[in-house]
Amino acid sequence: MPRHNFRKLNIWNDGITFVAMSYKITKSFPESETYGLISQMNRCAISIPSNISEGSAKSTYKHFKIYLETSLGSAFEWETQLEVAKNEKYVSQESYEEMLSAIQSLQKRIGSFIDRLA
Repeated sequence: MPRHNFRKLNIWNDGITFVAMSYKITKSFPESETYGLISQMNRCAISIPSNISEGSAKSTYKHFKIYLETSLGSAFEWETQLEVAKNEKYVSQESYEEMLSAIQSLQKRIGSFIDRLA
């Protein structure tokens, strides 16, 4: 398997953009969530592109897919945390819908990339 240059992968670049979005939205959360939801959401967001880049160094598609699946799992975990943030009224409905759309789009694209690997 030729290794992928993760910097050229749209899912990695979009993951990096998503990290910035996550940091931006969690800045408005209450200080009491600093070591809770804020930390968890941002760690999940960072995990998305991090696992894509780490997996790109693996020597087989099978191993790369494992990291992509971990990345996808982090994206679904982040979506669940967004739901908690909405329920706690830490995000507006507008922000919720924007972030939900962004994470679901990223999930679909990571899933499609996984499906295309041999």
